[in-house]
Amino acid sequence: MASRGVMVALLLAAVAASCAHAQLQEKFYSATCPSVEEVVRKEMVRALSLAPSLAAPLLRMHFHDCFVRGCDGSVLLDSANKTAEKDAKPNLTLRGFDFVERVKAAVEKACPDTVSCADVLALIARDAVWLSKGPFWEVPLGRRDGSVSMSNDTKVLPPPTANITKLTQMFAAVNLDIKDLVVLSAAHTIGTSHCFSFSDRLYNFTGMDNASDIDPTLEPFYMEKLKSKCASLDDNTTLVEMDPGSFKTFDLDYFKLVSKRRGLFHSDGALLTNEFTRAYILRHATGGFKEEFFADFAASMVKMGNADVLTGSQGEIRKKCSVVNH
Repeated sequence: MASRGVMVALLLAAVAASCAHAQLQEKFYSATCPSVEEVVRKEMVRALSLAPSLAAPLLRMHFHDCFVRGCDGSVLLDSANKTAEKDAKPNLTLRGFDFVERVKAAVEKACPDTVSCADVLALIARDAVWLSKGPFWEVPLGRRDGSVSMSNDTKVLPPPTANITKLTQMFAAVNLDIKDLVVLSAAHTIGTSHCFSFSDRLYNFTGMDNASDIDPTLEPFYMEKLKSKCASLDDNTTLVEMDPGSFKTFDLDYFKLVSKRRGLFHSDGALLTNEFTRAYILRHATGGFKEEFFADFAASMVKMGNADVLTGSQGEIRKKCSVVNH
């Protein structure tokens, strides 16, 4: 009887999770805030016309939100004692929080107490990709905002140093499979990174901390170019383009770079060590399947956006994204 009770409990939990995801709807605000996407896009067009490099950080913010406690806007919360998600090491390089607040204020003006910060962030991420010449997709909406944000929870964020085994495990924890992993990794086609996120590949790959202690999987000419930009392990300020030459454009160049062993992070190079991810990279490195990749990316983004969402009466609709309502 005990085992049957456990099975029933698991079944009910699965059904509840499925129902939560099912409550996300593309036209969720059609009656309560029909202008929400227009409001968000107007702010995005204005911001990216002035600072196109902001697209990648805003997309990254959505990733970091969804991987920790699900897509509940918890990455946006402030903490008086600096113990929130945004205060953790993996999130110290995130930027765009003030802009998210500006977008949320515009949405509040149009539709008070209606649209969650989690949904605003999901729409911002979609428009960041689309306005960078990437794919467009309909964003299922109806997320509610969480009230808990803890820096220790960010340990579940996939680090740039992860190998394929670790990456697969961390993506699986948010219901993303091996295809989602390689597809979403291509978000590195836009944006920049600080040297400290990959400089161990250049100077301290095995812990010896000398000029010859390099990552042998990194293409030598590319390594030398990176060394010319990142002079040492102590460089904490220099930014490097993740997709040199087109880091503001969402395209397939990421796959070309990785196929030539010029992926910036160890996690990029790790994709060549798995049969499926390697085949996907080599296929799209040809540049001949843009529509297929764009469709894959859109599907994986929708899937990620379903991660452990709060819906219905769960959570709240924050007035300001940085603080809970009460």
